[in-house]
Amino acid sequence: MAITTPAEASGPNLERDVLQAFSKAQAVGLANPVLVGVIPFDKRQASSLFIPRHVSHLSPTSPPTAICGFACGQARQCVEQPDQVGFQQAVMRALDELRSGRLDKAVLSRLLQLEFDEPPCAATIFQGLRQQNPEAYHFLADLPDGGVLIGASPELLLRKTGQHLETNPLAGSAKRHKDSKADVQAANGLLDSSKDQHEHRLVIQDIERQLRPLCRTLNIPSAPSLMSTSRLWHLSTRISGELASPVSALKLACQLHPTPALCGFPTAEARRLIAELEPFDRGVFGGIVGWCDAAGNGEWAVVIRCGVIHQRQVRLFAGAGLVSASCPESEWRETGTKLGTMLSAFGLEREAV
Repeated sequence: MAITTPAEASGPNLERDVLQAFSKAQAVGLANPVLVGVIPFDKRQASSLFIPRHVSHLSPTSPPTAICGFACGQARQCVEQPDQVGFQQAVMRALDELRSGRLDKAVLSRLLQLEFDEPPCAATIFQGLRQQNPEAYHFLADLPDGGVLIGASPELLLRKTGQHLETNPLAGSAKRHKDSKADVQAANGLLDSSKDQHEHRLVIQDIERQLRPLCRTLNIPSAPSLMSTSRLWHLSTRISGELASPVSALKLACQLHPTPALCGFPTAEARRLIAELEPFDRGVFGGIVGWCDAAGNGEWAVVIRCGVIHQRQVRLFAGAGLVSASCPESEWRETGTKLGTMLSAFGLEREAV
């Protein structure tokens, strides 16, 4: 049972269509049907959601200790969208907007388009992601155009159980190092970075603005902490609360998405700038992926550290948050480090720099 209704620019239609789909599923014997899928970065575009006949909720398990090769042959072509010059020029144009005061934050991204000599095996790549990034939110989803979205996101947009909610926005990052001393210095430097702290604070303030009116209690730490992945340190704030009245996880996730961590602030102005400066349509990149059941519970992660496999072609995505103190060269390097997660999963160990 598929649902393609956009999450925005259609009034309450998505919520209406989901409730109708839940009712139909319950009528054929599903006691608590579950909606799963992906909502694009641009909520005005079609959603990719469906209600499966069978759902299994598995306890977290250890990732596989070994994977059966990368099963994707050699990458024979790599196209950057934009290239380094184009990306840094776009950052400079965004900085003009930021320094004029028209925007507080903008997120610009880039794509790598790879072509392999044989179609990559999505299931094998997915298991490799689980092995290399066991702490992440892992996803593998078929897309309507025949592509397969896979990823290992570090960022939880929303988890809701009953009236309890959690969100864990990330904004501000630093590359990790194999040398332990250098790695500690990078982590401490991130905590001490006024630029990254400012970027992070913009995200937290906007999330608080949206959640506070809906919550009986809302717990927000006074300062961010560090979260680590295999390649990056992130500034992280774990927010939790109790809703004042029932709201579904899907409705809450759609309200929060896109946060300033993936779009910018103010949202409408940042989205306009992204459309002007990025030479591609993000599609599902920067969207949200997850599930929601008929009782209103659910979990949604941000679609980052991800790629889309379409036959022999693979598209990888990474973005960087910009504030007035950003440096074009540093932001290019940051997106390269972020692309490294997926490149490694495809057996390409080099970073995209």
